[in-house]
Amino acid sequence: MPSLKLNLPIIEHPDADPLAALRPPTEPSRRPRPLPMTMAEARERGWNELDVVFVTGDAYIDHPSFAMAILGRVLEAAGFRVGIVSQPDWHSCDAWRTFGKPRLFFAISAGNMDSMINHYTANRKVRNDDAYSPGGRIGLRPDRATLAYCQRAREAYSGVPVIAGSVEASLRRLAHYDYWSDKVRRSILLDAKADLVAFGMGEETILEIARRLDAGQTVRDLRDMRGVAYVLGAKESVERIDDWSLAIGNRLLQEKGNQSAEAAVSSITISQQPITNHQFLLLPSYEAVVADKPTFAEATKLIHNETNPFNARGLIQFHDKQAVICNPPCFPISQAAMDAIYALPYTRRPHPSYKEKIPAFEMIKDSVTIMRGCFGGCTFCSITTHQGRIIQSRSHDSVIGEIETMTRDPQFKGVISDIGGPTANMYEMRCSRPEVEAKCRRQSCVHPTICKLLGTDHGPLVKLMKDAREVPGIKKVFVASGIRMDLARRSPEYMRELVRHHVGGHLKVAPEHSDTGVLNLMRKPASDDFDKFADVFGRRRAKRSTSSRTTSPAIPAATYTR
Repeated sequence: MPSLKLNLPIIEHPDADPLAALRPPTEPSRRPRPLPMTMAEARERGWNELDVVFVTGDAYIDHPSFAMAILGRVLEAAGFRVGIVSQPDWHSCDAWRTFGKPRLFFAISAGNMDSMINHYTANRKVRNDDAYSPGGRIGLRPDRATLAYCQRAREAYSGVPVIAGSVEASLRRLAHYDYWSDKVRRSILLDAKADLVAFGMGEETILEIARRLDAGQTVRDLRDMRGVAYVLGAKESVERIDDWSLAIGNRLLQEKGNQSAEAAVSSITISQQPITNHQFLLLPSYEAVVADKPTFAEATKLIHNETNPFNARGLIQFHDKQAVICNPPCFPISQAAMDAIYALPYTRRPHPSYKEKIPAFEMIKDSVTIMRGCFGGCTFCSITTHQGRIIQSRSHDSVIGEIETMTRDPQFKGVISDIGGPTANMYEMRCSRPEVEAKCRRQSCVHPTICKLLGTDHGPLVKLMKDAREVPGIKKVFVASGIRMDLARRSPEYMRELVRHHVGGHLKVAPEHSDTGVLNLMRKPASDDFDKFADVFGRRRAKRSTSSRTTSPAIPAATYTR
């Protein structure tokens, strides 16, 4: 398959491990303070100007399960002055002027979830509540919040860089099918007018953006970073090559007339930046994917094939005469970096300005995240796309240290509601051959069968679970994250530990469907895998003489193969 070699340098590792080097700011007060939501709170810290202003569609909860808390604390630990504008009134730009003009940039987030999913059910009905808002109230964020927030940031202070992030922006950085309008929409970059989309989890990306802007670089200089997408400016726009089209099979570009695709590629200049050897892949254009469903499917496949950061190429997609450039994803962060992020001084509380309970916080406040990422590669799920399929785990000591910190909180009742992550039982699991992992383009490590090179040892997780419940002050440690059934059945010790000590009334698993053909398309195990797991679980619970049930979420509506 021909690849484009563009004049777009990609920095591989600007710093050996910038996140691992973070150190919490020292304050005289014993208990950490939340990040400021008003200028008065900023002045209490001695700040008369802020470097970065976050704008989010969620209530601000200073807990490591919430993106604004993590990203804000990462920047604070690096010495930047950060403020948060939470759920602003988007009908004017007044809220964007709360802290005055930010010295470096606006960081825009629709929230922990896509704003449309927050607002509407799968049947496109308006939801009755919003778990990320005080009192569960709806209507505190707009539809397609990223668009509104970016536009208001531009209106508030022209010339300030606008960086969009979050799941909403990450998954919409290229042409995408929008379920709510039932049409293919163009890249969110074009509609939001953001300078960059920082896709993925974002800690390393936002820290590098802040440091480089602080050093005097412009937002255009940031185009060489991993984990960012942007639109070429009008003067950089590539001449429209109408004879480039999608080829069925292994070739992306097919020859038309007497000029080969490779010759056409070599005859154009994308950017005026210094030439490097990094490869980019040309995707079918927005117009092509709108016009033809098979072309859309092929484009989606090409995008998913470029998600392994160790071998991914950058992506280019034309929208009329404008080119959207998506650089390769960031490398997975190290365990030391994970530990440093979760050791930052979170209050583990909503901002004190809130007087009503926030449902999402009530559910997650006593949970502990032990890892991120998922190698399941389910075709309907955003986790692999957003967090990556390479598991990034915290160290055993880091997790136990957080639990010990929780026990010193007078409001903590001694019960950990969940110890897990995107999946309950992928802790410390990874390919046993790093040199193979760096070349692998397989979308799922467990479908259609579990890869023979995948390390599936549950031993580190079992030890962590045992040690967690033995921390003084801990009464119970539950596992509420979804169990990957095919992995769990490989470890009788894990099943025994889980059933004896970590299940309340329900165990959450995700068979998703019952039709073999549909399950295969979803990259999920066959339905009999659930039956086998339920049988093992039931027999072990019977030995314990306790009552329990499995909770099995399924995709709504009746979809079957013919």
